[in-house]
Amino acid sequence: MATRTGVTIRDVATAAEVSRSTVSRAFTRPQLLSPETVEHVRAVAARLGYVGNQAARALSTGRFGNIAVVVPDIANPFFPPLVRSLQLAAETADLAVFLGDSDESAEREAKLIARLAPQVEGFVLASPRLSEELIRGLAATRPVVLVNRDLDGIPRVLIDSSGGMTEAVLLLKKLGHERLAYLAGPRDSWSDQQRRETLLQTSAKAGLTVEIIEVGRPTYTAGRDSVSALVRSGATAAIAFDDVVSQGVLAGLEVRGISVPADFSLVGCDDTLAPLTTPALTSVSAGAATAGTAAAKLLVDLLEATEPGAGCVTIATHLVTRATTAPAPQPTPQPTPKPTP
Repeated sequence: MATRTGVTIRDVATAAEVSRSTVSRAFTRPQLLSPETVEHVRAVAARLGYVGNQAARALSTGRFGNIAVVVPDIANPFFPPLVRSLQLAAETADLAVFLGDSDESAEREAKLIARLAPQVEGFVLASPRLSEELIRGLAATRPVVLVNRDLDGIPRVLIDSSGGMTEAVLLLKKLGHERLAYLAGPRDSWSDQQRRETLLQTSAKAGLTVEIIEVGRPTYTAGRDSVSALVRSGATAAIAFDDVVSQGVLAGLEVRGISVPADFSLVGCDDTLAPLTTPALTSVSAGAATAGTAAAKLLVDLLEATEPGAGCVTIATHLVTRATTAPAPQPTPQPTPKPTP
């Protein structure tokens, strides 16, 4: 692998008295070497006029130094912190990150992966909508790490919403709410399945009634449009799939003259917009940035390992109580009928 000056990686290895793989790692995976070795190799390379050439390295090794992260909706505020932290972690391993947005479509996700595959060494699939069969097929061909999708045998990062959801239900119970609503997310979302199951189980144990309102794609508009069904349900409190849906619900309730939290209590999930809403939203924390860092580490470990791993990192959640939850409204007392003379 020659540079424009004609100096090869072999020349640098000979002059530095190290192996060619050590020279390569000094430029591509410096974290695998001691700082002294990296400094020595690069100093020798600079003296000889050698500069690592990414394009040439890719042609000779098939490794481009790129990874891809695919998300279902980059406009959802949960994903930017995840992508940002993943990118920062990847950069420490000298990896560039390609980003794909599947627009909540399994078909588009498959097309994105097919187009990115020839250019990347591995994938992070965040909340993938693909079938298990397709994910396992991809994982058989190259390193794959999942975020919020639990498939045995594939490295994954799982944000465990059960703790925070349980706290949310118990808080509403303590505040005197007896009938709750859950504004559900996409049915093929692992996060929604976990949140839905935890909510139903915890509510049943607490003696609470729950109505599921299918929202579908979690958007502001979907949350706002769900308010009619929410009012018909008779619930005095709701837990929404995420903060984006919650923000729409707050707007829809305000239009109807329903005060939060005096008339109605609301809990979001992910804790991404919660401090920015009016009133400030009670929400289940999510740890998106932590998940991104963990996913990058798992993928780097896969790329460097001689044997494939199947690690699982679990991130716990908790409830952050703010201003959208309050005691259940008391029924308006009915006037006592006057006795008939």
